Amino acid sequence: MVKAVVGANWGDEGKGKITDMMAEKADVIVRFQGGANAGHTIVNCYGKFALHTLPSGVFYGHTTSVIGNGVALNIPLLFKEIQSIVERNVPMPKILVSDRAQIVMPYHILFDQYEEERLGGKSFGSTKSGIAPFYSDKYAKIGFQVNELFDEEGLAEKVRSVCAVKNVLLKHLYNKPEIDPEELLKTLHEYKEMIAPYVCDVSSFLDRALKDGKTVLLEGQLGTLKDPDHGIYPMVTSSSTLAAYGAVGAGIPPYEIKQVVTVCKAYSSAVGAGAFVSEIFGDEADELRRRGGDGGEYGATTGRPRRMGWFDCVASKYGCRLQGTTDVAFTVLDVLGYLDEIPVCVGYEIDGKVTTDFPVTHLLEKAKPVLRTLPGWKCDIRGIDRYEDLPENCRNYIEFIEKQIGYPITMISNGPRRQDIIYRESPLKKA
Repeated sequence: MVKAVVGANWGDEGKGKITDMMAEKADVIVRFQGGANAGHTIVNCYGKFALHTLPSGVFYGHTTSVIGNGVALNIPLLFKEIQSIVERNVPMPKILVSDRAQIVMPYHILFDQYEEERLGGKSFGSTKSGIAPFYSDKYAKIGFQVNELFDEEGLAEKVRSVCAVKNVLLKHLYNKPEIDPEELLKTLHEYKEMIAPYVCDVSSFLDRALKDGKTVLLEGQLGTLKDPDHGIYPMVTSSSTLAAYGAVGAGIPPYEIKQVVTVCKAYSSAVGAGAFVSEIFGDEADELRRRGGDGGEYGATTGRPRRMGWFDCVASKYGCRLQGTTDVAFTVLDVLGYLDEIPVCVGYEIDGKVTTDFPVTHLLEKAKPVLRTLPGWKCDIRGIDRYEDLPENCRNYIEFIEKQIGYPITMISNGPRRQDIIYRESPLKKA
């Protein structure tokens, strides 16, 4: 059976915790897209971790952690990440890397930085991890797959060919130092040594696992609104963030995906530029940011303060629909316990008309939030493990949002730890 954990919104929803929690009953966990440009924060018995490439189920001894072909693989960062968790007494995980995964090259990171500099005030708010140049090269068919590291003759020829193209841009567009093909080839030989122990035919491995009745967990990065087709284009990422892409990015049949757990925060947050209708500012935002998450709302990769907002029913309903949601995991609900009243965005006003449908970007940028205010519960809900024991106003908040988005909220996270989870029977859950 295949299950997917994905995000409904801009990312930062708490997918890492949900994946870590669900991995207890999984055999294989697969990262199927994206790169080290976003991180998943996890708190467990080993401590607090920010993972960037490793799947969030890597802390269990019984699981296999897989880097799928859809991932933008930064080999030195993966290597450092493995070392960093082992140094903190996490048992050495079993890791497999697809031989068809493509490599983030050193010049991808440089081109990302140079392009952001060139764009200046019109930049995309990139994390400068090389992701857009990486995917650009992948689809221009001048990227490097992991398996190519093991074809010495072909590798050397391709390096010389690609450097010739890149050096024209470096010299004439960016006025930056050119790439030395011999130095790049030497770097790729080092990459080969690092990655060799982990390389395998991942799609074949997953095929056998499924035929053996294993449970496979697909872990997505970011959320629906950062999808290049269905998100707030062009302020999006460069790989599909949808559960449907999990089949492509892991190398499995789409019909194998039986459960899609879409993660929603109990409020909204985002890192990077782009339309954000329910965004709040000033002291109100600072207070929510300070209290949010586990230690505050700051990017797991960049450390940047996240933009803050109230729960957005329009964006979340859209996000859940595009993901094919079977279950909603509702996270960081405990953070809202300080509020007397909690605003919720239930619609967008665009050119004097109210809509509950998520629009295209140029209309989204004109949208104003239509807010509905609900009473807060004014207490700490951490430690509660039964839905019936939550304060009435807290349950009302959950049920109001569930009705607005139209998808079953079956998991509620009320703290950062694995065990801070409440399971709920939803009236919207189909038998």
